[in-house]
Amino acid sequence: MTVLVAQEEDEAVQIPEWVRDLSAFRRWAKSHDFPQQGQYAFLDGRIWADPSMEREGHNQVKAEVNRVLGTVVKDLGLGRFYVDGMGLVNVDADLATEPDGMFLSYAALREERVRLARRENSLEVVGSPDMVLEVVSPTSVQKDTVLLRGLYWRAGIPEYWLIDPRRNDLVFDILRHGSKGYLPVRKSGGWMKSPVFGKSFRLNRENDVMELAMYSLLFR
Repeated sequence: MTVLVAQEEDEAVQIPEWVRDLSAFRRWAKSHDFPQQGQYAFLDGRIWADPSMEREGHNQVKAEVNRVLGTVVKDLGLGRFYVDGMGLVNVDADLATEPDGMFLSYAALREERVRLARRENSLEVVGSPDMVLEVVSPTSVQKDTVLLRGLYWRAGIPEYWLIDPRRNDLVFDILRHGSKGYLPVRKSGGWMKSPVFGKSFRLNRENDVMELAMYSLLFR
């Protein structure tokens, strides 16, 4: 079993010896022995381990996008929106991870393209959500921009929102599922049309009164 460790400092990452495939990883993720800190994922036969804590900037942009999309989904009666902490499993892509956010339309649930095995008591979403969100951090660049980009596409997820707040020029892309990979939605004045939500979005960043970065996700 290959373990990919994303960290800035040496930290012990303990993976049980018996966790060697997707099924075993799912059992571990639901057990009391699963780490309570950091991010762990099963990515096509490899375990991704990132024991580092979340940075303030990463937390703030993720919170803003989840807040706005959660409101859009609820107000328009589109389906269910989940923030980070909810697991996603796709057997065809050999994938188990916790996206920074994901959207399940009622149509996808009715057609069983995605399911909640235990309804309100479910610990994971199984199948292909309509949209997933990842916010890049210094330790997740390879996972978010390469590994997950390929696996989310293989899982047939129609839309992948990818945000990189680390640079001076804030990067926000809406990626749509194409025949050979994800393709970026064309931007017009910073706005991008989401085929999944049927609205255009723009992500702005400015400093607040404490000179800390503040993010605003606008839609029309």
